Amino acid sequence: MWLKPEEILLKNAFKLWVTEKDNEYFVLQRRRGYGEGGGGLTGLLVGTLDTVLDSTSKVAPFRILHHTPDSQVYWSIACGVTKEEIYQHWDWLQQNIMRTLSVFDSSEDITSFVQGKIRGLIAEEGKSSLVLEDDPEKFREALLRFEKWFELPPEEKLVTYYSCSYWKGKVPCQGWLYLSTNFLCFYSYLLGAEVKLVISWDEIWRLEKTSNVLLTESIHVLAHGEDHYFSMLLHLNETFVIMEQLANYSIKRLFDKEAFQREPALCDPLQITKRGLEAHAKSEQFRTFFRLPKEENLLEVHESFLWVPFSHFNTLGKICLSENYLCFASQDGSQCHVIIPMREVVNVEKPDSSTRALTVCVRGKRALRFSEVRDYQRLSNTIRSRCGISASPLHSASLEVSVSHSSTTLRTTQRIKAVSTEALMTVFHPQDVENLDPKMLKEKMKEQSWNIHFSEYGRGTSMFFTRKTRDLIVRGVPEALRGELWMLFSGAVNDMATHPGYYTELVEQSLGTSTLATDEIERDLHRSLPEHPAFQSDTGISALRRVLTAYAYRNPKIGYCQAMNILTSVLLLYAKEEEAFWLLVAVCERMLPDYFNRRIIGALVDQAVFEDLIRENLPQLVEHMTDLSFFSSVSLSWFLTLFISVLPIESAVNVVDCFFYDGIKAILQLGLAVLDYNMEALISCHDDAEAVTILNKFFDSVTNKDSPLPPTVQQASVGNNDKTSHFNVDISELIREAYEVQGSREFTEEKQTLCHTDAGGYNQIRVVSQEVRFSASQLDELYNLFKRQHFLSCYWTINSPALLHHDPSLAYLEQYQLGFQQFSILFFLLEPWAFCTTKSTLSLWVFRLIDENQDGLVNFKEFCCALDTLYSNSFTNKLKFLFKLHLPPGESSSLSDSDTPEEQLQWLQSRFYLTFIGRGKVDLQAYLKQWQNEILKKEETIKDLPRINQTQFIQFSKTLYNIFHGDPEEESLYRAVAHVTSLLLRMEEVGRRLQEPSSPAETSKSAHVSGEESSAEDASTTPESSDTSSPHNSQDAASDLTEVEWSFSFEQVLASLLNEPAIVGFFERPVDIQTKLAQAKAAQLKPKTHK
Repeated sequence: MWLKPEEILLKNAFKLWVTEKDNEYFVLQRRRGYGEGGGGLTGLLVGTLDTVLDSTSKVAPFRILHHTPDSQVYWSIACGVTKEEIYQHWDWLQQNIMRTLSVFDSSEDITSFVQGKIRGLIAEEGKSSLVLEDDPEKFREALLRFEKWFELPPEEKLVTYYSCSYWKGKVPCQGWLYLSTNFLCFYSYLLGAEVKLVISWDEIWRLEKTSNVLLTESIHVLAHGEDHYFSMLLHLNETFVIMEQLANYSIKRLFDKEAFQREPALCDPLQITKRGLEAHAKSEQFRTFFRLPKEENLLEVHESFLWVPFSHFNTLGKICLSENYLCFASQDGSQCHVIIPMREVVNVEKPDSSTRALTVCVRGKRALRFSEVRDYQRLSNTIRSRCGISASPLHSASLEVSVSHSSTTLRTTQRIKAVSTEALMTVFHPQDVENLDPKMLKEKMKEQSWNIHFSEYGRGTSMFFTRKTRDLIVRGVPEALRGELWMLFSGAVNDMATHPGYYTELVEQSLGTSTLATDEIERDLHRSLPEHPAFQSDTGISALRRVLTAYAYRNPKIGYCQAMNILTSVLLLYAKEEEAFWLLVAVCERMLPDYFNRRIIGALVDQAVFEDLIRENLPQLVEHMTDLSFFSSVSLSWFLTLFISVLPIESAVNVVDCFFYDGIKAILQLGLAVLDYNMEALISCHDDAEAVTILNKFFDSVTNKDSPLPPTVQQASVGNNDKTSHFNVDISELIREAYEVQGSREFTEEKQTLCHTDAGGYNQIRVVSQEVRFSASQLDELYNLFKRQHFLSCYWTINSPALLHHDPSLAYLEQYQLGFQQFSILFFLLEPWAFCTTKSTLSLWVFRLIDENQDGLVNFKEFCCALDTLYSNSFTNKLKFLFKLHLPPGESSSLSDSDTPEEQLQWLQSRFYLTFIGRGKVDLQAYLKQWQNEILKKEETIKDLPRINQTQFIQFSKTLYNIFHGDPEEESLYRAVAHVTSLLLRMEEVGRRLQEPSSPAETSKSAHVSGEESSAEDASTTPESSDTSSPHNSQDAASDLTEVEWSFSFEQVLASLLNEPAIVGFFERPVDIQTKLAQAKAAQLKPKTHK
């Protein structure tokens, strides 16, 4: 690697460098301790310095220096990890520089010329790859170390690096942490002790910031059951954010097959940068805080003061600007923030230069004044341009938006006939204005409080959110305002405003579709709040069906998940049908990401956080119940349904109010309050069943004394019907306690955790273990190798087939599958015959044979069953497997072993694409039938195998020769194969003579065959001639015996081979499976395996 020229006064300080080559202008040196001789104690000290000190000249084992004869100053111009690399640089200097230097007169001119050339080479190299890095020169040095130490494929993109300590047991190892697109790596070398760690992001189960007595602050990584701690980080928070971003990116890209098409910084895994990840993290935090659509990105941040009219003072905070929104959040503890959609802005007044202020006018005759903005003029122009407002204070923009919106509304009015336009609660429980009972009076008082709040703080999308807003939420939202406020707090109001007519189009497009999701929706429709009158009629059921089906059509990755029906039912009670749809979008895609899918990873993450909160806030409960996994299983329904499934509906809606304002934090707080309330009862219980009973009785006793709903609408509480029940808990009191007591405690929002568990992997291992002889640990290692090989096809490509054709609705056994290229690499690493010379042909035949459904993909079960046969099965079964390789579909007539790898791959891809296109919608019944057939499938006997013809038998013999090639007993094995071949041919000839009348022609033909047999036997006895003689004999046999077709049964082949002890001993030789797995794991990521 060429280096920016740096001056070196002493070319061999402390004797750390050894000169390998030199001439008049350049010196090539080797670092002492590398290469020949090792260097003894000096080598150990040098290695330690190389690791601890951050300098490439101290790390690279080879370097080239430039000097002139009349100067004592040397310049470092190149370094290299290997001798080959540094010699390439040396040769280039000899060929391109040395001749030119002779024309210069002075040493200064020579040095300037060399330095200019080297800088030009560096600039040319860094044009594409290093231009986005903060410090390209230092990053080049780190990249050199990264490539040298970890030997990952050259496509792997280093993102950033940090100096830190890695705790191996109780001993810290000082070294370097490298974060790349797909791997977390650490390297340390201290006095001869080398520590090297490589963990792929998809293997990480947990990632969190921790602190204890020994480690004040550290990052904890849990991977494959092993704990890893990294401390002494100068920028711990920055490091953790980058690690979290990379881990989440890996999981979304590899497990969820997300392509990040709308995010340029993440769409190409080969171009990921630290700057891009940091920008993505800030945008993600920005969208989460202000509940904005996922298309928005944080573009600008400005510190400023905002005049708050209801408090009559300026509050300090930050202006955050995105493509379509202007947001402000205070930083002085007032908890005030406001969201201004650009579509609502009607004018930006001329900035005031004296106070560096600008005033933004929005609809409803409201204005927001920002002062002390450093770049106020540019911000004002930016807002104007994004809103399409000219410098003159006209309200044309507002008029244009109104006209546009009106025309869009007129266009979509005709298509809304089938869509319900009223909330179900207003249809099935209209409010009686003349009713003056205490509950209705209290409801009117709540409405009045909110109306006063609206008059002070604004109403609609530009309303101020303050601490007073939260207080009103905790007291309870009036029934009449619930839908409006849910839309506002969730951000769904913005989604609906920017997508007019979108829901109606979805309903029309999804109408009549039949998928696995629609089948599940139909099954669950009548289980959604069945006691509520709205869902005892076709009106409510039809609305629920339309919303769920439209969402499944919009987001096929999620489709439909249980618990979505319960949540949507409650949304339909208080919001119009289209509003309920956008609320569902907000919950599933923004507020509870990764909750409603097959892995429910989002719920698992929040349950892990919930367990940590229990440990911190409820220590008495932890002492009694050491296994907190009980609370995880119990609380899963709390998180998935927002307590709707466990609380009466009139109480649950108050929880949903808090959730839409505070997000998942409200659910965590309420969960802690529920456990705290039942602390004594839970401590006294003896088993899990008793604890579940206690919690169920508690939830049944929760009431809402202020609810104006009639008894026909309210759910009947089981606890209230129990005569022994003598207490009731009001939901408002419970929520208030949750906010006051639990909310006052420090919530671990900074202690974010990433929890990834591969439940599908455990299921696969459990299913496969019943059919193979591998131990549980061996199967686990095999599964990890198989999964990694699947991911290797996705690591360094943007549009890999595995990503493009991922089908999340497939059974878990088919979630990870290998195409032929990936299969052949893994089979090459794991096959038992280390000396096989025709690996590509053999792997192709094995691939065709075990690909039972002929779709060009092999799943984990098929792969393990094939390896189990070759590793641990009997001689008969191993031979039967090889025999079947030479029958269709193993040895397919449409492909021959003479085809090039490109032709073989093209054929397999065509088979795969045809199968994928023809598959259409997933048929659950077809999968069930397939599994049933596998269960009932009878064991295949040797009599069921078809006979092998002459061409296939000749190829079978060639395969045996190739398998035995290079074996210590190769000579005797070749003789045995030749003897068996000759014997079988004689047996076939004798059998034909007994069945057919003899003739002179046949006699002469048989003599010719006998002569050929003897020649084949002689030719096969020498290993050198086996590869050439076998094809020659095959061609002769095929040409001379065209008139007489002969074939063999498997029983004949088996009986003949059983008489050869050398062959039987070869196939019954035990295979060291553990060593094979360890070698495969070490070699899987080596660059040579991916060429």
